[in-house]
Amino acid sequence: QVQLVESGGGLVQAGGSLRLSCAASGRSFSSYMLGWFRQAPGNEREFVAAISPGALSTFYADSVKGRFTISRDNAKNTVYLQMISLKPEDTANYYCAADAFFGARLAREYRYWGQGTQVTVSS
Repeated sequence: QVQLVESGGGLVQAGGSLRLSCAASGRSFSSYMLGWFRQAPGNEREFVAAISPGALSTFYADSVKGRFTISRDNAKNTVYLQMISLKPEDTANYYCAADAFFGARLAREYRYWGQGTQVTVSS
């Protein structure tokens, strides 16, 4: 069993930056594919970014490529999402997820989920 707890969300102006963190419990963290997803009201949960267990491979949605960076610290059981040049359309509840096959981009492919952290970008 893995528990995930996100933090770092908040209110930021367009063009600003935030760094989200997701701390995990459990002994197998370093072996998991990890992902970030987001969900705005009325929308489906959408893929944002993912990172392989050894951090050698990262994957991004086209909408965030070049602005968001996913990273992980396996010693701290933590995955991060650095977000720059934020836009109002980035406003959503952001979730981290764990345990999926390599390169997974669909929410249903991840086994464990956090409760989410709200990011609001004002124009």
